[in-house]
Amino acid sequence: MLRILIATHGSLAPALLASANMVYGEMPAVATVSLTEEGGIEAFRAEFEQTLRRHGAGADGILVLCDMKCGTPYNVACRFAFDPTWPQPVAIVTGVNFPMLLMSADWLAATDVHEAARQLLAQALESMVIAAPAVTNPQDDNF
Repeated sequence: MLRILIATHGSLAPALLASANMVYGEMPAVATVSLTEEGGIEAFRAEFEQTLRRHGAGADGILVLCDMKCGTPYNVACRFAFDPTWPQPVAIVTGVNFPMLLMSADWLAATDVHEAARQLLAQALESMVIAAPAVTNPQDDNF
C-alpha cells in the first residue's frame, strides 16, 4: 500500500487536498507539506521529513507530488528519494494538479511506488489538453 505526500510552495498543497476531499471524501492516505515565506527552507525540510516518517510508516512506498521540478519542495523530496538509507522507496512526480491528485487515488493499493509514478504521469499527461470547439455532425443534434 502506498501513501501520497503533496509538497508545494505556498498554500497549493492544502488547497488541492481540500478540493479532492470535496470530490472523493476524506483521503487519509494523502498528506501535505507547504513551503511558506514565514517558515523558510529549513523549517520546510524538517516538516517534510517529519511528515514523511509519520505518514509513510508501514507503507510500501511514498509517492511525492510536487508543484515544480527544481523548486525547494522537489529538491528536498529528492534528498529522501535518493537516500539509500531511507526506509521506504520514495518516487517523485512534478507538475501536480487536481486531476493528477484524483488519479493518484487509483494507485494507493499498489506496492511498487516507482511503477505507480510512471503510470500516474502517463495518465496525468492525457488529462492536459488545449481546448478546442467540439466538432459535431448536425444530424446528431436531434434533441
